[in-house]
Amino acid sequence: MRYSLVSVLLGILIIINIVSCTTTERIIDLWPEGKIPNQKETSVEEVHEFTDILRVSKVHKPTIEVFLPDKSIATGQALLIFPGGGYRILAYDKEGTNIAKFLNERGIAGIVVKYRLPSDDYQTDKHKVPLIDAQRAIRIVRSRAGEWNIDSKQIGIIGFSAGGHLASTLGTTYHQTMYLPIDVIDELSARPDFMALLYPVITMREKTHKGSRDNLLGENATEDLIMKYSSENQITESTPPTYVVHAMDDTVVPVANSEYFNTMHNLKSNAGCTLYLFEKGGHGFGLAQDDTVLKQWPFNLIEWMNSLETE
Repeated sequence: MRYSLVSVLLGILIIINIVSCTTTERIIDLWPEGKIPNQKETSVEEVHEFTDILRVSKVHKPTIEVFLPDKSIATGQALLIFPGGGYRILAYDKEGTNIAKFLNERGIAGIVVKYRLPSDDYQTDKHKVPLIDAQRAIRIVRSRAGEWNIDSKQIGIIGFSAGGHLASTLGTTYHQTMYLPIDVIDELSARPDFMALLYPVITMREKTHKGSRDNLLGENATEDLIMKYSSENQITESTPPTYVVHAMDDTVVPVANSEYFNTMHNLKSNAGCTLYLFEKGGHGFGLAQDDTVLKQWPFNLIEWMNSLETE
């Protein structure tokens, strides 16, 4: 059988495309089958609902989706991305995969974390579950840094809204033992080298986002839990450098959340905290590509990340 040159070239291009996709995007389970901490058996299926954005809910099999830049432009930097959604859903594309693709275009690896959302129905101690997944996720990335052309000392995190609360919780309590180790990966540090928080939920006290607090801690949370999961209370001298972005007209998560974190970070941590406030923007603006002012935030973030390398 004879093939035309065009057919042969087309076949080669298809193979190259397949190889490219498999090496730049992959989905990896955080936990081996049957070893997911704080998980009960359940027949509940994960829900994907797409309207204006992709909303993922009822997550009980957490994963990371890995987006790697072309090696020719790779900086060695990586960001684990925690989408928001009030600990009820994940805004998976708007505050997840879209962010990863933006980072890839600028040589930065983007790893979207599909973390479990708190549920009394199929979890024990549900308030621990998102942080358990977050710790495991950063350890997996650190364990595969060489394979993915990532500098193991340039692994940061970025979180949006409730995902910002999870990121700030990871960045301030990375040293706490949240689950029993299951393999050598769990021997690695869960400390992010830097973090970015976008319109984050920080406090579980006054000025909190009530939906996030209720979904994570329950409607009748004890004062001890409220204090423990108020990230501004957990900052120490070893909390990593942080970049915070918030709009002053945010009526969902008050800007006071970011102001609390910035104040306490600069008081307690040996690393700096930069707070970048926009006059307008509301809540949940993601990359804000249609706003000539807001859309500058990710470029400003990259400049800040690059400034850390020379310090």
